[in-house]
Amino acid sequence: MPASTAGNKRAIFRQVCELIPPHLVPKLARKHEIKSRGIMPWSHTVSMLYAQFSHAIGLNDVVDALRANRASMASIRGAEPPSRNGLSHANRTRDPKMAKELFWSVLDHFETLQPGFGGVKFRRLPRRFKRTVYALDSTTIKLFANCMDWAKHRRRKAAAKLHLRLNLDTFLPAFAVVDAAKGHDSTKAHELCAGLKAGEIAVFDMAYIDYAYLFDLTERGVFWVSRVKDSMKLRCVKKLLKKPSGRILRDDIVLVQNLNKRKDYPARMRRIVAIIEVDGKDREMTFFTNNFEWATSSICDLYKARWSIEVFFKQIKQTLHLGDFLGHNRKAIEWQVWTALLMYVLLRFLHACCDWGHSFTRLFTCLRAVLWQRRHLLDYLRSYGTAGGALRMQWTPQQAFLPGFG
Repeated sequence: MPASTAGNKRAIFRQVCELIPPHLVPKLARKHEIKSRGIMPWSHTVSMLYAQFSHAIGLNDVVDALRANRASMASIRGAEPPSRNGLSHANRTRDPKMAKELFWSVLDHFETLQPGFGGVKFRRLPRRFKRTVYALDSTTIKLFANCMDWAKHRRRKAAAKLHLRLNLDTFLPAFAVVDAAKGHDSTKAHELCAGLKAGEIAVFDMAYIDYAYLFDLTERGVFWVSRVKDSMKLRCVKKLLKKPSGRILRDDIVLVQNLNKRKDYPARMRRIVAIIEVDGKDREMTFFTNNFEWATSSICDLYKARWSIEVFFKQIKQTLHLGDFLGHNRKAIEWQVWTALLMYVLLRFLHACCDWGHSFTRLFTCLRAVLWQRRHLLDYLRSYGTAGGALRMQWTPQQAFLPGFG
């Protein structure tokens, strides 16, 4: 049990915030030269976490609610409610690298306390894969039109992108990049795959295909699986499957046909054409990989497992606060995105500690309903259950779903 959940009953929000090691925020504030003028770094972090819980649609929602609970907030390691201008200035001017490093540091801390705490094995992965499997993808985050000076996406729209490498064994991020949405995904491929080790597996969609970095992965001993673009020209040099077998139509060894592009990837690859069920309908899909030993069914299963990263994006975009932003400039947007990811990790750690048997969304709403109530956090979560389950709710939580009411 985390130390923050033991002892006397404390506010639920306090116990969630105090899962963050006490030395971490001051240490990172000093490292990134963030001054305490206006709002202390710890108070800033607590305020942004509350914004995630409350789904605040503006700075006033956050400030008014925290001022109404000033005593409870003060008990969270001396945090103080910010002024509206103070919170706005902190989001607008402070280096978001602090929020980014805070996220990764808390994740590492939880991994130390409880190795593999994510613990969500993707069941459809072939069991014989002993090495870590990563899914690479990005999600677009819509922004206000007045963010167009740095995040212009289309003619009259602005958007940012979260590029992510997700560990499919733990369902936790392994690497992430927040950037404007105007760049092509393939430009982030090198950065996302930089930390992969020999024998590990990367699965990604067509947007991340770039022959130069695919060959770099192959040279480093990293296995990869992706789909073939319609525009890609591959020449068959050997057929591994003489005729269609079940849902596998072709299994070939291929080379890049274009000589100029072959300079970027001079080695051979493997191409599989298969019938895959998508939304209840059969579709013909073409995959390619640099591994020549796996069964064709395993390659298809690996690519299908990539869909789990879409589930991750759905969780953070629909459950956490990434719809309404509290600021317009780049630093404010990045602060909110990294705080959302920090909230995700905090909740996933609680998920593991109490062996939560319900959805991630229900965990979030269950905590939000009793945010300022004084209860044992893990005892409260363990006692939660549905009408048909073995466990039943012992209390009737307040339906505090409006920002500022808790």
